[in-house]
Amino acid sequence: MTRADLDKQPHEVAEMFDGVAQRYDLTNTVLSFGQDRGWRRATRAALGLRPGERVLDVGAGTGISTEELGRSGAFAVGADLSTGMLRAGRSSGRTVPLVAGDALKLPFPDEAFDAVTISFALRNVVDTGAALRELARVTRPGGRLVVCEFSHPTNTAFRTVYLSYLMRSLPVVARGVSSNPDAYVYLAESIRAWPDQEGLAGRIAAAGPWSRVGWRNLTGGIAALHRATKS
Repeated sequence: MTRADLDKQPHEVAEMFDGVAQRYDLTNTVLSFGQDRGWRRATRAALGLRPGERVLDVGAGTGISTEELGRSGAFAVGADLSTGMLRAGRSSGRTVPLVAGDALKLPFPDEAFDAVTISFALRNVVDTGAALRELARVTRPGGRLVVCEFSHPTNTAFRTVYLSYLMRSLPVVARGVSSNPDAYVYLAESIRAWPDQEGLAGRIAAAGPWSRVGWRNLTGGIAALHRATKS
């Protein structure tokens, strides 16, 4: 088993997620107190998908988020750097297309999708700006981007409680349910180091042809949905 460092080398990130793949979805549900299900539904709603559209789910993991997107009637494709996560998704019986793909070099042609999304994975990419530009490359003009990512609770008292859980309790809980609890030490550290809502909005706007960038908080700011349109 391995855990990645905050320099986020792709092979380390992939190996770490390979190591947690078999119980990843269960662990996420336990650690988020079931909030992960609502976050996936909110991401689907924010994309405004219509039947017949094509949507790409980057950092799809086992494909549980891709499966949720497919409920809209759109054709949903998942891509992930971790082949272990993809295998776990296929072995669980998911039928959505899942392909191996690096967010920095996606295996799709230009303007192939009407919408793209990345959930809880952008902070694991070594070059955020390059990933956002690559997402724009595969999106048609006028297409939509939704980033669902951990963020900063807006209430000071709640933020204090949340950070205590994140850095102290989360690794302890992970030891009871995860196949690689050390990986969740990295995940907690990466969440704490990630920019706040306004900071991520600035990164998206600066990355290239993304316009009309906005966001809304989920669960008091524990997570946030950032939405943009390709110019």
